[in-house]
Amino acid sequence: MKRKTQRAFKDNRVAKVFAAYPANIRAKLKVFREIIFETAETIDSVGALEETLKWNQPSYLTTETGSGSTIRIDRVKPDDDRIAMYFHCQTDLVETFRELYPTQMEYGGNRSILFDGTAKIPEKALRHCIGLALTYHARKTTGKKRKSESPEKPPIRTRRARLS
Repeated sequence: MKRKTQRAFKDNRVAKVFAAYPANIRAKLKVFREIIFETAETIDSVGALEETLKWNQPSYLTTETGSGSTIRIDRVKPDDDRIAMYFHCQTDLVETFRELYPTQMEYGGNRSILFDGTAKIPEKALRHCIGLALTYHARKTTGKKRKSESPEKPPIRTRRARLS
């Protein structure tokens, strides 16, 4: 997919981290960055993304709406030719991605999708995974009632014992 002109960085710290990457890694990470922003723009419930640093990695948060889980991008440290898109390890996101796309992408445990720096990006699958991450919290809370709203089980009320 042909990209528009490169989106400007709003946070100079993020721009400096991108500038420090080797050219081939920087180019691939910029593509990931654009895909993340473009995907967010296609989902009404996500709102504007905040681009910041977490653990000195470019990170994308749904601060405006709280709809999703943070996405981070970086190179895989010991293997400078590889890059990763990281997700919160205490979610079921990577497990879901693995079920949906078992052969299209490589996974790093329960926290990342791994990419060879020179390989073609499976963009359709990746956009779907990003969309799932950006709407993770919204999907988890949709349809769930708070305990106090449940008509089947009213809240338990207890009285405190009085001291004699």
